[in-house]
Amino acid sequence: MSLIVGLTGGIGSGKSEASKRFAERGVLIVDADIVARKVVERGSAALAQIAAHFGSDILDAAGNLNRSKLREIVFSTPTEKQWLESLLHPIINAEIRRQLANSTNIYSILASPLLLETQQFLLVDRILVIDTSEQHQLERAGQRDKNNDAQIKAIMQTQLSRQERCARATDIIQNHGSIDELDVQIEKLHQLYLELAQSAAKRN
Repeated sequence: MSLIVGLTGGIGSGKSEASKRFAERGVLIVDADIVARKVVERGSAALAQIAAHFGSDILDAAGNLNRSKLREIVFSTPTEKQWLESLLHPIINAEIRRQLANSTNIYSILASPLLLETQQFLLVDRILVIDTSEQHQLERAGQRDKNNDAQIKAIMQTQLSRQERCARATDIIQNHGSIDELDVQIEKLHQLYLELAQSAAKRN
């Protein structure tokens, strides 16, 4: 299997923008958030189990998962969050493993907000953290999701602190400035990952 880089960061750190720019360079991105949505699509076994546990009003009129309602429940009730994670994490990880195993790229990226909070970090060779200030997190997440500061801070509380995340990183991108500054850092790391993947391929 090719080199796998785990890309992570707190809410509003700029993970999506970083993923997009790696993708523009031809890198395969396996996005854990997209996988998480896929495994609870209408008609899936996981969605049926969620509806059986939380009640049918966790579904909208079309039979899809009411994500905002589920989010309210799990962020206010730790035991329900634990139940949901024990159901979904193994299913999500199996699909992530499948996508990574099918990659033909010289290196791939697993983008996941919970890379370090779950066992997903065991799937990667390097950990790339997108770091930014709490103020930037609040501003970016507020603009993107239309959440208020209290909601964003509640999500931040469920994630590792900046210090803990950075302490576990192999590589760090400081995303405090412009898109151009972000792109310069991404290009530098892209070249590094190509070199590392090529070296590993020669050894194998």
